[in-house]
Amino acid sequence: MTKKVLQINSVINAGSTGRIAEEIGIKAMDNGWDSYIAYGRNDRPSKSHKIKIGTELDIKWHGVETRLFDYHGRASRLATKRFLKKIKEINPDIIHLHNLHGYYLNIQLLFEYLAVSNIPIIWTLHDCWPFTGHCAYFDFVQCVKWKTQCKKCPQLSSYPRSLIDRSEQNFNFKKKLFLSCPNNLILIPVSEWLSNLLKDSFFKETKQIIIHNGIDTNIFSPQRKDNSNYNKLKNKFVILGMAGVWEKRKGLEDFFELSTLLSEDEIILLVGLSESQIKQLPKNIIGMTRTENVQQLAELYSLADVFVNPTWEDNFPTTNLEALSCGTPIITYDTGGSPEAVSHDTGFTVEKGNLKGIRNALNSVKKLGKQYYSIACRNRAVSLFNKNSRYEEYLQLYNTLLKR
Repeated sequence: MTKKVLQINSVINAGSTGRIAEEIGIKAMDNGWDSYIAYGRNDRPSKSHKIKIGTELDIKWHGVETRLFDYHGRASRLATKRFLKKIKEINPDIIHLHNLHGYYLNIQLLFEYLAVSNIPIIWTLHDCWPFTGHCAYFDFVQCVKWKTQCKKCPQLSSYPRSLIDRSEQNFNFKKKLFLSCPNNLILIPVSEWLSNLLKDSFFKETKQIIIHNGIDTNIFSPQRKDNSNYNKLKNKFVILGMAGVWEKRKGLEDFFELSTLLSEDEIILLVGLSESQIKQLPKNIIGMTRTENVQQLAELYSLADVFVNPTWEDNFPTTNLEALSCGTPIITYDTGGSPEAVSHDTGFTVEKGNLKGIRNALNSVKKLGKQYYSIACRNRAVSLFNKNSRYEEYLQLYNTLLKR
């Protein structure tokens, strides 16, 4: 009988988490499994069987309950009940969770089902939301309440934004709910950094295995440098920044400050900006809207002389891996698991907010030239972050769990 894996994520085949789930599904199918991906938003093509959870109206109403009552993950009741019926029909051998936040799923109904299902559960953690009372990250405000008891949340205005504070109740609710499957739940932090946080959280007794994110190193490979479609980049030292959504925590303001430190032959290219953000850019920053075209992304990484990631809150950014795989050195803040992608011969790690440190690192890359780093960058990506190797670890884990 064919084995079946069901993955659950907020989006499908879009953004870093969506592409990760898609690639894991493909790996499973290549090894004889049936793959299903359930998702809430961004309907995109997938090689797996797709299961849409809820409607656009459900998502909007979930957003209303989140904003008014801080009930993120506790709306979408009817949509989740319908989804649970679908799970019973599929009868998967493995359930693989990713981002459960994102305005699409009722976590209480889901975990009440999982607790009695006896189906092995793998939960790949892409951020910190599962063990906080509200936020997905807490570095920016240097909050450590999540270690003992969230309350009086200092980040109500951050995702998932709310007008009232239920962080204490949410923390206790999540703790009880997520620890209700002690015998069939394994956590997969994608970085050493997140693994260490879990050991200080209410998940401290839950089994965990680190599996770093992987990328398609065949697609993300050095491309012939061609600036013909980007006239403003010709004869410039190109500093690339990439994000799905640009905001303060992703370092947008840092790029604005960095632009004041550039010489005439240097230019910043930011990908993932909104149209309104693009209109506000200084002359030496070129902006592009978000693209899901991976071939175009590979071209952009390849034409850049350096990839700069001044993120203030992050786990293990796949943008770092994609840049490396295209032979482009990295300069990143020492944020979360971001430094884990970088070695001494592939880039630089800089203290958060240290624009002078970024400027010095740029000088080093510029002095030696991109080609000095390119081979080491490519080799590091292929040897450590190749999707085939990383996602094979998931397949091995699936098979091990089924032998219990």
